[in-house]
Amino acid sequence: MGESGVPRRIAGLSEIAADYRGLLCDVWGVLHNGVEAYGGAVDALCRFRDGGGRVILITNAPRPARQIREMLRGLQVPDAAYDAIVTSGDVTRNLLAERAGGVMFHLGPQRDTPVYEGFDFVLAGPERADFVLCTGPFNDHVETPEDYKELLGQMRARNLEMICANPDIIVERGGVRVYCAGALAQSYERMGGAVIYAGKPYAPIYDMASRLFAERFNLPPPKRSILAIGDSIRTDLRGASAAGLDMLFITSGIHADEGKAPDRLERMFADVGAPPRAILNTLVW
Repeated sequence: MGESGVPRRIAGLSEIAADYRGLLCDVWGVLHNGVEAYGGAVDALCRFRDGGGRVILITNAPRPARQIREMLRGLQVPDAAYDAIVTSGDVTRNLLAERAGGVMFHLGPQRDTPVYEGFDFVLAGPERADFVLCTGPFNDHVETPEDYKELLGQMRARNLEMICANPDIIVERGGVRVYCAGALAQSYERMGGAVIYAGKPYAPIYDMASRLFAERFNLPPPKRSILAIGDSIRTDLRGASAAGLDMLFITSGIHADEGKAPDRLERMFADVGAPPRAILNTLVW
């Protein structure tokens, strides 16, 4: 942080890496864009690990870590770039375990079904369900929250509780913005619906990552030995701040437009109440 309280702009992670023993790094928007991996980011994580640091990837993907690992391999992200993955899908499975045996309505695409594999749920529509698992729009290529007003209204009429497996509102996929489960959950809350969120910026996913750092890599508190990296003010910065972590903010992600106007970005940081330690355009070493 600069003397004026304005986050320091750095040219690469190497400028501050020596201050930390571990990284808690966002995935979509930092490591890849949904279509291809960012070579500079992969290199930066590998270099940090080569220096003895540990890297846990943290993502609001509504699928188990094993599936994200396979997806990353498909994008040519080597296993050597990180030590472990923590997903909102993992947190969601903990929430689902508490409701095993119930009647569930899955609001989301078929690709997200692994998040409830192994549970004995009865799958049904909102007219019969006990609760809703929301992993996103059925077709996020074309649909928006506006397309779900009637369906969300049906759920609200029955006072169904929603588990939101991905608190993200929007992400970029190859330069195209697509809506996530968080957008539908937000609309449902505006109707008065009850929502439980898995993932960033909420505490359970950070608690899971903290346990991994401590138990697997012998990196217990103080938390200042861990640096969070992300591109979202709403999820990454807010979550890191609440967890007591320093943060490196990537400006080329979903806030790329605001990043072109530093004053605007700094006002948005101020709304969170804890600006990042440093700012970097894209993650590079």
